[in-house]
Amino acid sequence: MTITAPGRLTPVLSDIWDVPRSWKLDTYRDHGGYEGLAKALTMAPAEVVNLVKESGLRGRGGAGFPTGLKWSFLPKPDGGPRYLVVNADESEPGTCKDVPLMLANPHSLIEGMAITSYAIGGHHAFIYLRGEVVHVYRRLLAAVREAREAGLIGTGLGPNGDYDLEITVHAGAGAYICGEETALLDSLEGLRGQPRLKPPFPAVAGLYARPTVVNNVESIASVPGILANGSDWFTSMGTPKSTGHGLFSVSGHVTNPGQFEVPFGITMRELIEMAGGIRDGHRLKFWTPGGSSTPIFTEAELDVPLDYDSVGAAGSMLGTRALMVFDETTSVVRVIARWTDFYQHESCGKCTPCREGTYWMKQVMHRLEAGKGLDSDVDLLLDVAGNIAGRSFCALGDASATPIQSGIKYFRSEFEAGTTTPAWELFPYEASAIFSEAGVR
Repeated sequence: MTITAPGRLTPVLSDIWDVPRSWKLDTYRDHGGYEGLAKALTMAPAEVVNLVKESGLRGRGGAGFPTGLKWSFLPKPDGGPRYLVVNADESEPGTCKDVPLMLANPHSLIEGMAITSYAIGGHHAFIYLRGEVVHVYRRLLAAVREAREAGLIGTGLGPNGDYDLEITVHAGAGAYICGEETALLDSLEGLRGQPRLKPPFPAVAGLYARPTVVNNVESIASVPGILANGSDWFTSMGTPKSTGHGLFSVSGHVTNPGQFEVPFGITMRELIEMAGGIRDGHRLKFWTPGGSSTPIFTEAELDVPLDYDSVGAAGSMLGTRALMVFDETTSVVRVIARWTDFYQHESCGKCTPCREGTYWMKQVMHRLEAGKGLDSDVDLLLDVAGNIAGRSFCALGDASATPIQSGIKYFRSEFEAGTTTPAWELFPYEASAIFSEAGVR
């Protein structure tokens, strides 16, 4: 594959999405599928880990932690089992890359899981899928069955026939908190999905208290390309500290919303151009670089390179690259109120700051949206959000606080207007609706 600079499409994971029956094993193999696994099985496990380290692949689930480094944290084998768990519980508002990836190209994930399991010395891997996406669940089950029947997973794998691997697809009951890796592990074990106290970390005591690697879908699906093409191929894309290709999900007030697989380091201005620009007759107001849990950006940040370090330096997080675009017809108060509703509903209630704080933020946001806010409400929101951020048991509390903090930072006057005027009068629903039917009252 040719070297691609930031600003251009680089279809790797999405390369076969438009091919007829792209999800079938034969289609995947016709396009080079499972060549990475064949190569990995001729290498020592440590060599596979080092190759992924050299590629600079960072976790695609939001945190951006180096993938190969995470694998190397597992303690030395002690004769007991060790596991790979793929976090497919994609459920944050705006985030929509893993579900289409699993739907259109499930074998990229299956192959990546086989390579990863071999590298870490695991013989049983799990996919923890959000239960509402039944169509994806069925497709993954079919892909695992195809791979097993073709002898790509199962028993007697590799040139020497001495490697065994089983893959289990597990559908959760649908809870955002189970996207937090330790809550996911508890749910997978049949317990209530709530975050665990750390340490110990999953690398030491994860699933069934055994060494466990937890990685995002896109992280694992990116591994076969690295094995097949080499680390130099991967590092030729992206930036020095955020290498490779990634799926950027552009939604909202653009002409052509969709998935754009591009190198890291592209800018939002370039992605909006790829999406056909802001819808006709309107201008950008604000956008999110990584879903509803990341501080919002405005026009001033359109040229910030979309890599982990640059976005962090600009005051937000790249997260899951869920780029939601809002034009000037949109009420910031209404958008953040919906996000706050979500976080309040999905809080597991284990810790006080998140359980109580999200409840009170929801009450205040609804007052402001209805134009019935108190003069003290904006400062109250900042006070409550400040007492959640950094004080909750897991990152859900932080996720609920950051939209409010950044929203007030950029649009305080709009929040203050909520003390006298309802949001739907300042910003009618009809004006911001993309489809006319959605704005009818």
